[in-house]
Amino acid sequence: MRKSLIGLCMFALLSPLLQAESGKKVFETYCWGCHHQTAVAFGPPFSEIAAKRDAATIRAMISDPDAVSKVLGYTRNAMPAFQLKEEELKAITAYILSYKTTPTTKGSH
Repeated sequence: MRKSLIGLCMFALLSPLLQAESGKKVFETYCWGCHHQTAVAFGPPFSEIAAKRDAATIRAMISDPDAVSKVLGYTRNAMPAFQLKEEELKAITAYILSYKTTPTTKGSH
């Protein structure tokens, strides 16, 4: 029982780190050509996206950017739709949101 509890605690502690690493890999595969984590590139930086959007909106924008752009009031959209696996979508969403700053922090990266 004790080993199971220790294993569960280790998983809970390591899971966000593994997801962040996985999110970074998704970023490097699909996003880096247009987005940077904290600076403006062709698309907005993750820090700006995280400050303005919630997880559901980020996920929807990745999967169906044309529809989400219309809902958000944009007249045009340059982002292509990505057909990611569920775990990739969760990982990149968590990675993007990891750049959200709070009033007490000026960035976590």
